[in-house]
Amino acid sequence: MADAGDVLSAEADDHFHDECGVFGIFGRQDAAAIVTLGLHALQHRGQEAAGIVSYDGTQFHVERHVGLIGDTFTKQAVLDRLPGTRSIGHTRYATTGGAGLRNIQPFFAELADGGFAVAHNGNLTNAMTVQRTLQKQGAIFSSTSDTETLLHLVATSKERDLNARFIDAVRQVEGAFSLVALSSKKMIGCRDPLGIRPLVLGDLDGAWILASETCALDIIGARFVRDVKPGEMVVVTAKGIESYFPFEPQKTRFCIFEYVYFARPDSSVEGRNVYDVRKRIGAELSRESPCDADIVVPVPDSGTPAAIGFSQEAGIPFELGIIRNHYVGRTFIQPGDSIRHMGVKLKHNANRRMIEGKRVVLVDDSIVRGTTSQKIVQMVRDAGAREVHMRIASPPTRASCFYGVDTPEKSKLLASRMSIEEMAEFIRVDSLGFLSIEGLYRAVGEETRDDQQPQFCDACFTGQYPTRLADFDGADNVRTLSLLAAGGS
Repeated sequence: MADAGDVLSAEADDHFHDECGVFGIFGRQDAAAIVTLGLHALQHRGQEAAGIVSYDGTQFHVERHVGLIGDTFTKQAVLDRLPGTRSIGHTRYATTGGAGLRNIQPFFAELADGGFAVAHNGNLTNAMTVQRTLQKQGAIFSSTSDTETLLHLVATSKERDLNARFIDAVRQVEGAFSLVALSSKKMIGCRDPLGIRPLVLGDLDGAWILASETCALDIIGARFVRDVKPGEMVVVTAKGIESYFPFEPQKTRFCIFEYVYFARPDSSVEGRNVYDVRKRIGAELSRESPCDADIVVPVPDSGTPAAIGFSQEAGIPFELGIIRNHYVGRTFIQPGDSIRHMGVKLKHNANRRMIEGKRVVLVDDSIVRGTTSQKIVQMVRDAGAREVHMRIASPPTRASCFYGVDTPEKSKLLASRMSIEEMAEFIRVDSLGFLSIEGLYRAVGEETRDDQQPQFCDACFTGQYPTRLADFDGADNVRTLSLLAAGGS
């Protein structure tokens, strides 16, 4: 997480952050190098740290580093320390457990019958409860990550072989998980029975691949085979691939916010191209919340596909009225107090020639705290906009996520404490409109939303959580739970 003094910390904390991305390959001589490329494609799912584990037929090799993939794992000396024909990796943004080297995945341990590594996208909502039980039995945890719980459950299972022990472990956890795991003889992939987080299966010249998104297959020229099904466990060995279904069948609840923001627009998840869905979201938004304006301007980059859809549906010209600086990170070095007032301009700058004298519709994916929206609106006004309207390509975010997304406490979510009219006044726009939950469902191809059993996890909008939240009594969000686990307040 950004340092408290970071000039961009307020902006960084005013967006949702997915916890991580996972990637694995089995049966390729340059396995770790392929994993590095796959994680690079998944960098949007976590920019804080990354780790890779490989196996060379004799022993496991582990590298874990803080920072971006391109700054750490692309060095030849690092790749030389990761030989082998099978490898898994993980790129991370901390929610549960906090930042620090000891929480970087994949987690690896030498078990009774050999080495075992596991990496996880999602969040286990009963991890602390399970950990307390294991600790009373003598287990020693070396991290504060929920993922390490899985490692201990596999290690302590009384089942006879690894497949059965892994099944025993995942049956004891709750929440959202898309897992990749590696032993000396096999690679395992598994999704929770609700399929909240994505996981896909690919093939590269006969080498099997598991990845969070299809864009990670594209970067290495691999073939997309299929989505790993909700509740499915796939086991890859030298003999091929086997599929198991260790859970009772349930109605799936894939995270709908993957379509709004998390997944890369060039990925396809659950059979839907993300870019196409986001354009349809923009078109639905235009129909539901029309605006008399001169130009449609995306808040880059996440608002761009929806803004294109809005523009096309409304017949209002699309313009890049805000330009993003891609070379400013969360740890921008402050040369002095004189730049503190620049705030959001370090990342975005108004394109005055496109904006001056115009009635502008700004399109963004969501509003979290509202502080960034407020600054962007003011920047557009300072550039000479005659009117500033904002349209949001999702419903109001009123609840925290407990399934692998870092969100502020509910009390800090603007929509949880203000009406839309009050929010419009707070961010100082002439009008504000959100996509309805029904409109979002239409955009992803569902005619209506089943209010009793929704087709997706939409808890951040509705507060309707698809699983019980065993660990979260007294915790307002995942980050608060991490403080409680660490003995904080």
